[in-house]
Amino acid sequence: MSQEKPTVPYWHLYTDEDGISRQRQCRMTEFELKSMQPPAAPQWQGTKHHDGMTVMVTVQPAGWEGAWHENPAPQWIIPLSGRWYVESMDGTRVEMGPGEISFGEDQGTRERDGRKGHMSGTVGGEPAVLMVVQFDTKRDETSPCRFR
Repeated sequence: MSQEKPTVPYWHLYTDEDGISRQRQCRMTEFELKSMQPPAAPQWQGTKHHDGMTVMVTVQPAGWEGAWHENPAPQWIIPLSGRWYVESMDGTRVEMGPGEISFGEDQGTRERDGRKGHMSGTVGGEPAVLMVVQFDTKRDETSPCRFR
């Protein structure tokens, strides 16, 4: 088994100090090699985050596009099948498919040029199936790449 620590990329949609949503590609790098439950073999485990959570699966139909909006709560979005995109107020558009993850934390944006939060929708001719893990609490301020 490889002993080299893994890195896991994710996109972070956040609100900057001017109230504009932006996206940055980040990497989780803080992993520890240990057993989840002995006697199971060790595996690389990331930092645990303790917060009340809501978990759901959503299905965006092919051709679906949402209006400009903020995430209802800070949330991990993990595509299970299909492809989807997120466009932030700064014009950055990121397309993601299975195995690519995003953390949506664009609460508190300020409307600018008819945009507030982000726009999202499906890519291609099939539905996008997404697992969403919403945090029950919100942070007063956000900074990009806070998950390490």
